[in-house]
Amino acid sequence: MGHKILKEEVKMKRGEKGMIIAMSVLAILLWQGWANAHFGMVIPSDDIVGQKDKREITLEVKFIHPMEGHYMEMDKPEQFGVRISGKNVTLLERLKAKKEKGFTCWEANYEIKRPGDYTFYLKPKPYWEPAEDCFIVHYTKVCVQALGLEEGWDEELGLETEIVPLTRPYGLWTGNLFTGLVKVKGRPVPYAEVEVEYYNKDGKIKPPADPYITQVIKADKDGVFSYCMPKAGWWGFAALNEASYKIEGPDGKEKSVEIGAVYWVKVRDMR
Repeated sequence: MGHKILKEEVKMKRGEKGMIIAMSVLAILLWQGWANAHFGMVIPSDDIVGQKDKREITLEVKFIHPMEGHYMEMDKPEQFGVRISGKNVTLLERLKAKKEKGFTCWEANYEIKRPGDYTFYLKPKPYWEPAEDCFIVHYTKVCVQALGLEEGWDEELGLETEIVPLTRPYGLWTGNLFTGLVKVKGRPVPYAEVEVEYYNKDGKIKPPADPYITQVIKADKDGVFSYCMPKAGWWGFAALNEASYKIEGPDGKEKSVEIGAVYWVKVRDMR
């Protein structure tokens, strides 16, 4: 009888040990999800359309960790459109779902019909992040300059939060300084924290340590930030703030909402 009880105790200890290991692994995975930056993405096939270029561009829409290439599942956005000639035009019906690395993302084609700056924008459905115990909504923008008319790139779109570029967001060389103004509900955000990541699409960049994955900068007292981009490719800027409202979470309790103002720019090497 004593031996039987001892064996049962050993089994229980092994089971407890296995549970502890499983919970530890889960905690590490959740922590990694929290530690790494999320970015809404709207990436056009090019940021400048010249007179001799193809007029139709393709826009990739996804939710991702840009440097590491980790995807998140993305529902169809609540808003997707373009601002041209001072007007916001919805393009939501053009989005088509596709799979990348097993995750849902979206794609749309758009034909350039007249000269000007085309600012594409996105408002996704709230994304539940259990590791942070909150929802995430990233209002994302990118500008495409078309047919030589440089007009409209610095316009505000009236989103709940957005980065207003103070540097023209196209025609950028490697080493150029990108400067933007962080706003929430139309007002500058003093000392806003801005996360910066490179879109490591082919996975060739291997960060030597975690701090190299996401650069972190602070805006000044007027909500203005600047960053010098060291490599050609796409760079994302995400200014994160907490929304004034809450959303009911999976457990039925009210949860906070992280609203991100995201802006993407393309950089080229000088040759």
